[in-house]
Amino acid sequence: MNILELSDQEQARRNSLNEIKAMGINPYPAQEFVVTAWAKEIAEHFKDEDEPRAVRIAGRLMSRRIMGKASFIELQDATGRIQVYITRDDLCPGEDKELYNALFKKYTDIGDFVGIEGFVFRTQTGEISVHAREFHFLSKSLRPLPVVKSKDDAVFDSFSDPEQRYRRRYVDLIVNDPVKEIFLKRTRIFNSMRSFFNRYGYLEVETPILQPIPGGAAARPFITHHNALNIPLYLRIADELYLKRLIVGGFEGVYEFSKNFRNEGMDRTHNPEFTAMEIYVAYKDYNWMMDFTEQMLYHICMEVLGTAKVHVGGHEIDFTPPYKRISMIDAIRENTGVDISGMGEEELRAVCNKLGVPVGPEMGKGKLIDELFGETSEHTYIQPTFIIDYPKEMSPLTKEHRTNPELTERFELMVNGKELANAYSELNDPIDQRERFEEQLRLSEKGDEEAMYIDQDFLRALEYGMPPTGGLGIGMDRLVMLLTEQESIQEVLFFPQMKPEPVARRDKETAYTAIGIEAEWVPLLHKGGWLTLEALSGEKPGKLSQVLLDINKKYKLGLKVPALDVLTGWTERAAQAVAAAAAEDRD
Repeated sequence: MNILELSDQEQARRNSLNEIKAMGINPYPAQEFVVTAWAKEIAEHFKDEDEPRAVRIAGRLMSRRIMGKASFIELQDATGRIQVYITRDDLCPGEDKELYNALFKKYTDIGDFVGIEGFVFRTQTGEISVHAREFHFLSKSLRPLPVVKSKDDAVFDSFSDPEQRYRRRYVDLIVNDPVKEIFLKRTRIFNSMRSFFNRYGYLEVETPILQPIPGGAAARPFITHHNALNIPLYLRIADELYLKRLIVGGFEGVYEFSKNFRNEGMDRTHNPEFTAMEIYVAYKDYNWMMDFTEQMLYHICMEVLGTAKVHVGGHEIDFTPPYKRISMIDAIRENTGVDISGMGEEELRAVCNKLGVPVGPEMGKGKLIDELFGETSEHTYIQPTFIIDYPKEMSPLTKEHRTNPELTERFELMVNGKELANAYSELNDPIDQRERFEEQLRLSEKGDEEAMYIDQDFLRALEYGMPPTGGLGIGMDRLVMLLTEQESIQEVLFFPQMKPEPVARRDKETAYTAIGIEAEWVPLLHKGGWLTLEALSGEKPGKLSQVLLDINKKYKLGLKVPALDVLTGWTERAAQAVAAAAAEDRD
């Protein structure tokens, strides 16, 4: 890396790195450092009356107060932070004091990893701390951390810009303590759900991510290519059809936590890569699955949170069963006053237009109803609510309702105005399923990019016979959002998808040398802010000279700054090159 591309602090840290090496110390040692204690458990188990406990701790140095021959540092490990008391004579009992005076005081920076051997004690101010006997350097940090300050519960200079936090989640986790708790809670939510299923004896399985047909949901897939087989493949949009194949194969209950991918928009509740859980249980229906879902969510809340109530977006949401149940048609009637039961496609289109719901010519009856509900009703259901009995056109994989052939046995669980779960009495009639797939094909030919593909192998599996089955899918990221009281999906994903990071336009070295500027001056021009010939073309030679002098002196480059008439030539030729390029673009 060019020295001119570094900040002052980054250069100082590299200088410290070189000094550590000159002391004969490896700043990145390979050998294991045995850790015997962690910050949280030290604080929890300390008793003043006990004999001093010997410990070996390790972590990142987060702050320090150097007071001559004695110092305090704050060490952060995976469980929290703990204060360490260090004295020169403890670390250096002999004549040589370089370990303390040089390595620790001069060359160790905030962000470095260190290991401490010592014993636990309580300071005169009452803080549980570790008195260091030995100091081990474990890893040098070459970039400075954001320094987050706090006083009287107020935080200053926080690392809080969302875009920077999501792009540099590693920094976010280091300096923003509550962020780590979100992800620890996420893991506990997954484990609680998994243990709930295992208690019933259901089997956790894995199904393909690369699929020849993207089935199981109405969504636009990502497409890739398998070179050896010379065939297109699709990243999984859902694992439903593979899990149903396993029910055909004889398993009574199967579930999977799956990474799914949908080539669609991004917003506060959608990420193109997301985690879903799907479970299928033989001999059950959607009524049983509603009861099962209520019990599961209540179990998770109580086990992970200790309460069934969470607060999101100014709402208190209570996951205590039972939940409200209302049909989709009744929900639309409840929120718009319009009864759409029995309406055909053109009537529905007219209702959508009247209510200001945007629709397209490619939309069939099911898509129109879906848009109508989504625009007028979905957001009104804050408390957990089962929206049940969807029109058949919306649900190509769902069994026909047992009492109304216009509907299907399907529910979606709405929480905080968004879908959290989707479930069916699964369609197991292979003839009916084929007809539903063919209707989806007709929608696709009309231009509906989210219509389902026909999966001939899945139809073949159904023809061998699938027992009556209840199925449920849950968006795990949205569930974590609710239970950690977050309003953005990016807050519960370690590395959410982001737009490409903006990069300042920078002309290449050849652009400068082409107008007579020697290559050795290009890094200095870039350092001074003249990243393009256009920026250079309007500069005053006097200012250009002064900035180059300052950079040359600061970094001890030993270059001779050109005379003003030479710098004038640079700016004039830069202006000519910019004008010529503009004229060429116009032509």
